[in-house]
Amino acid sequence: MVRAYILMTLEPGKAMDVVKRLREEAGVSRVDAITGEYDAIAQVEAEDVKGIGTLIVDQLQGVSGVVRTITCLAVE
Repeated sequence: MVRAYILMTLEPGKAMDVVKRLREEAGVSRVDAITGEYDAIAQVEAEDVKGIGTLIVDQLQGVSGVVRTITCLAVE
């Protein structure tokens, strides 16, 4: 199993709506609105790196309000 953290930039005023929506997605373990440079962070899991990429493109980036994502693969 591969785990990754996804840092997200969201449209202004949409953070809580996006967070609630992403919490319903398969493969998403946790999503939190955060302070700082990014608006939200998600912890995701998949069978392999390709699965992480598919999850990000098909599920996270397709959600209305998500502007940009940064993927950080867990190494341990």
